[in-house]
Amino acid sequence: MTEKTEKTEKTEKAEKTAITPATHTTPPAKFSHGVRKGNILQVAGQVGFLPAVEGQPPTPAGDTLREQTLQTLANVKAVLEEGGATWEDVIMMRIYLTDTAHFAEMNAIYNEYFADLKSVPAARTTVYVGLPAGLLIEIDALAVLG
Repeated sequence: MTEKTEKTEKTEKAEKTAITPATHTTPPAKFSHGVRKGNILQVAGQVGFLPAVEGQPPTPAGDTLREQTLQTLANVKAVLEEGGATWEDVIMMRIYLTDTAHFAEMNAIYNEYFADLKSVPAARTTVYVGLPAGLLIEIDALAVLG
């Protein structure tokens, strides 16, 4: 077997690793908060729940879009970091809002939060009404490391 063939076989066999930061609750079904395979890290949709407290149900960061957006971004960041990535590695973000009236406010929060980011990711924002009651935003992210 040639060196090139061995490298190709190793690349094809990259293991898939589920990621759940200590700050997050165990998912209620068979899914993960994030999955890394090779240099790809997919962060599942995160919402504005405060860090997990054992024995207590998930608690929203607050009632406002700002509170929930900042907590949601912190939750995405926790999964990125647990998977070995940073915001600079993110190439795509999907943002789901429950109200079209929140677009301008979310954009202002987003611009403020990422003001120092060297290379901004592609992003898509849409309205989605399927979030649990009281939640205003969900964000997922795709990162490529290295």
